[in-house]
Amino acid sequence: MEKNLAKTYNPKDFEERIYTKWEETGTFRAERDADKKPFTIVMPPPNITGQLHMGHALDHILQDVLTRWKRMQGYSALWLPGSDHASIATEVKVVEKIREEEGIEKEALGREEFLKRAWAWKEEYGGRITKQCRKLGDSCDWDRERFTMDEGCNKAVNEMFVRLYEKGLIYRGNRLINWCPECGTSLSDAEVEHEDKNGKYWYFRYPAADGGEGIVVATSRPETMFADEAIAVHPDDERYKELIGKKVILPIVGKEIPVIADTYPDPEKGTGAVKITPAHDPNDFEVGERHNLDRPSCINDDATMNGLAGKYAGMNRFECRKAWVADLEEAGFLVKTEEKVIPSGECYRCHTVIEPMLSDQWFVKMDELAKPAIEVAKNGKLEHVPERFEKIYLHWLENIRDWCISRQLWWGHRIPAYYCEECGELMVARTAPDKCSKCGSKKLRQDEDVLDTWFSSALWPFSTLGWPEKTPDLEYFYPTDVLVTGYDIIFFWVVRMVFSALETTGEAPFKYVYVHGLVRDAEGRKMSKSLGNGIDPLEVIDQYGTDALRFMLMTGITPGNDMRFKEDKLEASRNFANKLWNASRFVIMNLQDEDGNFREMACDCEGLEKLALRDEDKWIIARVNDAVQYITNTMEKFDLSLAGQRAYEVIWNEYCDWYIELVKGRLYGDDEEDKKIARYVLVRVLKDMLKLLHPFMPFITEEIWSFLPKSDKEREKAAEAVNSEHFLIKESWPVFDEAYTYEEEVNKLEMAMETIRAIRNIRAEAEAAPSRKLRAILVASGKNLEYIQAGERYIKALGNITEITFTENKSEVPEEVMSAVMGAVELFIPLDDLLDYKAEFERLTKEKARLEGEVKRVASKLSNEGFVAKAPEKVISEEKEKQIKYEDMLLKVTARLALVEKKL
Repeated sequence: MEKNLAKTYNPKDFEERIYTKWEETGTFRAERDADKKPFTIVMPPPNITGQLHMGHALDHILQDVLTRWKRMQGYSALWLPGSDHASIATEVKVVEKIREEEGIEKEALGREEFLKRAWAWKEEYGGRITKQCRKLGDSCDWDRERFTMDEGCNKAVNEMFVRLYEKGLIYRGNRLINWCPECGTSLSDAEVEHEDKNGKYWYFRYPAADGGEGIVVATSRPETMFADEAIAVHPDDERYKELIGKKVILPIVGKEIPVIADTYPDPEKGTGAVKITPAHDPNDFEVGERHNLDRPSCINDDATMNGLAGKYAGMNRFECRKAWVADLEEAGFLVKTEEKVIPSGECYRCHTVIEPMLSDQWFVKMDELAKPAIEVAKNGKLEHVPERFEKIYLHWLENIRDWCISRQLWWGHRIPAYYCEECGELMVARTAPDKCSKCGSKKLRQDEDVLDTWFSSALWPFSTLGWPEKTPDLEYFYPTDVLVTGYDIIFFWVVRMVFSALETTGEAPFKYVYVHGLVRDAEGRKMSKSLGNGIDPLEVIDQYGTDALRFMLMTGITPGNDMRFKEDKLEASRNFANKLWNASRFVIMNLQDEDGNFREMACDCEGLEKLALRDEDKWIIARVNDAVQYITNTMEKFDLSLAGQRAYEVIWNEYCDWYIELVKGRLYGDDEEDKKIARYVLVRVLKDMLKLLHPFMPFITEEIWSFLPKSDKEREKAAEAVNSEHFLIKESWPVFDEAYTYEEEVNKLEMAMETIRAIRNIRAEAEAAPSRKLRAILVASGKNLEYIQAGERYIKALGNITEITFTENKSEVPEEVMSAVMGAVELFIPLDDLLDYKAEFERLTKEKARLEGEVKRVASKLSNEGFVAKAPEKVISEEKEKQIKYEDMLLKVTARLALVEKKL
């Protein structure tokens, strides 16, 4: 077995191996433990048609960070995975496959055969995305994996449907629904994507039936005019009071329709008169209900015109629009046309323009179900992170319409409604009835439609734990704690889960809704196939490793906001992993003897206070202790980005850049007892930092952990483990300890470090090599002088200072020095130490000549009338800026040259 980490950090060497070990040894398994608090997240189930994309990666990594953290905090942490049957998307895929391979449509196969093909497709492709999720490091309890159409979920769906039906909250009605002509099914309001698009309003005159002038009406959908049933005007609109109750003629068609008074038309919009087409517009439908209008339809399910459209029957709706408008214009009925931005509704799946259609569908009454869902948000039992998303949640619920839940598909949960073919009786039942409850006939047929995918997804937080049965899992793990989701599906899913859970369990399904934004490309554009700017997480993982992707996403996101995917940030995360790897390798190497055995370390058995810790030891222990407090607090607030950034700072800036450098001399020294303490502190803080980083970068931290020496307590845990291995994933989260703040030692070290930084800055400014030996004068008084004196050995070692003069009096400071101020301490470095005057004189002489040349060149350009007359203003402005810059540099170099010349 290797005794140390590989020389080069290569995540491909261990990421897959570690994940396999975790899964095989059951480290993700959540047990019902009366001595532990549960922590539960249910995974938003990805569609079985899905391929892992960057949005999934962000969503899953957020959930995994929270789960790993809570597991380490001692919770019985369950992250329950699963996938969604995705009715429309899956049916489209299966239909395409049958069409390509067999050359037939699904109707030719029949429902039963089609479903066999669909299940076979699910078996072949359905597990693809969950396999890909493992690449992200998802620490799900895969033994509890669920599918929205598995037996248990199907039982829950039927139970929910029957309960709501029996309470009168589910009904079948002929109402206006959103219809997708391409998918051939109805859609709920949440499944319609709204976008403003450039369009037209056509103004047509409807002549009065009595021969009068009639009314001009504007419409963006003239193809629906064939189904017009009235013209509505506002009862207070003085322009039309005389026309109310009279009739106008539908142009060309010749049909007479009434002018009715209704508060729906806005006198300030258009002409103030609105055509009413109850079968093709939701607002018109409501007006039609109030006025008892007929509801004829002129458009078929496939978006072609029907017989009501006369000679246009069979034409596509948009082709009909063009021809119909041309005919109306020719006949003299078109008054004018306006270019307008018009709201357009499209299918969320195929992006076809939605057609409002009258149809017999199943609906859920939402008024009563919405009220408790509104209340839990208002009383704080359900919290949105960030809080602003609560307004969107409430707005949706407070303006909700009845939910159309039936879909004209074959793949999905078939509606548990049965019709008697003898007497027409409708029966809704948990299981198929043997005979009609009214007439006793056995000639029954089940409703052909399936339920909206979101109906089963709405039950996900509790159906996956065993509901409607009172299972031990449901009793222990429900309600869940956090729902992690993108802001784009608050309406689709979150709202429905909340009202469904309150209706069935009496509790909100989760305490927090953590809302994240989208991952956009480097230019801020949404990733899409059409733009070709999508980034495959698996390709990123192959190039950079999973940990780099995870850390980049976690430190780049803030709750509710979009983030940009940038390659340089990914490289920075990879560099961070590399830095940690090399630092850990150095530590392990210095813990071992020539044979690879661990050298003796100090023991904290009797407490840290018994150890002869030096100031730098106390400083790093205090800094890691502070990081524990900060990271824990920010994680509690879901500020995962801030938590990840603090882990980065303590590891890179404090441990690697400072502590390791401060302690190197001790590791190579002769004091054996001090060496033991140095080794002990190196390992102690490294272990705590690995724990803090583990939720964000689980693979590299687990690999490093496996090479570190184990304490007695850790060896006991390993002995208790099933396979005698003790993983970092099962370790305890560090806890802040007030006793380890070491305020005085921290102040001393911070002052010394600030001084070292100042010395390095002066070297850089003077262009003095890091190897050049320097003297320093430090001026301070009182406690500050005491603190800075305590840091003498650090300043000498890391600043390459041969001699330090500590004084309270500036009179000891030479005249020619370079200086810096660090709060109450002043630093002075003699110029004689910094400069090789002869070499500096030669360098400055050359620099002066170069700058004089530049000043002359620019001045010549700007005095050239031809150049000034022809050059763009921007170019002239740039040349003037150069002139100022070169003249300023020349003054400084000349002054410095004069100073150096005096020394020669």
